[in-house]
Amino acid sequence: MRLLSVPRPRAPSVLAAACALVVAVSLAGCGGNGTAGGKGVTVGLLMPNRQTPRWEAFDRPLIEKRVKELCPECSVRYANADNDTTSQQRQMTSMITRGVDVLILDVTDPKALRSSVESANKAGVPVVAYDRLAEGPVSGYVTFDGTRVGRLQGQALLDALGNRAAGREIVMMNGDPTSPNYTWFKEGALSVLKGKVKIGRSYDTLGWRAESAHDNMSAAINALGPNRIDGVLAANDSIATGVISAMKSARVSPLPPVTGQDADLDAVRRIVGGEQTMTVFKSFQKEADTAAAMAVALGRGESVDSIATTTMDSPTTKNVPTVLLTPVGVTADTIGRTLVKDGVYTVDQICTPKLRAACDRAGLTG
Repeated sequence: MRLLSVPRPRAPSVLAAACALVVAVSLAGCGGNGTAGGKGVTVGLLMPNRQTPRWEAFDRPLIEKRVKELCPECSVRYANADNDTTSQQRQMTSMITRGVDVLILDVTDPKALRSSVESANKAGVPVVAYDRLAEGPVSGYVTFDGTRVGRLQGQALLDALGNRAAGREIVMMNGDPTSPNYTWFKEGALSVLKGKVKIGRSYDTLGWRAESAHDNMSAAINALGPNRIDGVLAANDSIATGVISAMKSARVSPLPPVTGQDADLDAVRRIVGGEQTMTVFKSFQKEADTAAAMAVALGRGESVDSIATTTMDSPTTKNVPTVLLTPVGVTADTIGRTLVKDGVYTVDQICTPKLRAACDRAGLTG
């Protein structure tokens, strides 16, 4: 069952268009109180795990920084669930009890956290769903177009297979089915791959963990044989880590094309080194800026209509004000004009001594 509906665009306005084009605009420019003389609020920020490097390395500090830029008198309280839904429930309860004014929630399990979102609503604490759409009375949502993410991955895999694609056998290494993005990514990929390749095996990856992906990939190699796997649709970079590790352990050579998502630094290095085919970059800055703007507005009791550009439905809530951002596929040839240009990583961070020759070939050094 799909957890996300097709977004419905809002009626355009000059103000909404301005906010959509410049996500990082101050609230003063979009009808808020601005950063001077406004009401200070306490923002509760809840991330799902440390398994995916971006949450701690990018999203948390970027959100904290943007909240302070929009509202110097505001504060942020932070918690990470470490992939434990019960822990995230306790963290939400604690933040509500301690009197936060608004929550930014990257949910571990939307169904399990529904009652916590409902409790926040009853306590007058609005919730901004971050990256994954939580169930319950959510007041705002910011994410990337998951269908496009899957399509980017599927098309990159077909491109890597080239003329060999027809009739070739691939393995689908999907994400965690408890995630509301799981179906979005998977269906996006299948919309490109169906009828063009044979899907030999398909696995779900609990917790998006590299260890689980390693075990699943080992099972696929045992079932299909190391020489019958022509490509792997890995839903994110943590999964790609486990996939590539399992193939190396099985002495698969050369490695077949492997996709990814999140632009983790290790994955970017694997792409330069030829072990991973691509990743999907979702601008951490844009997503963080939007969530911070929504949170400060809601914490002040203001509308987010001037920030949201569309609406989406969860299984429990209709017309959640939403900002749907555009992901970008990244290959070795495009790292320089995407991740480096956007300041995500420097060339020195990517190009370790071992990768200098590969970086030269990719046009990153020289």
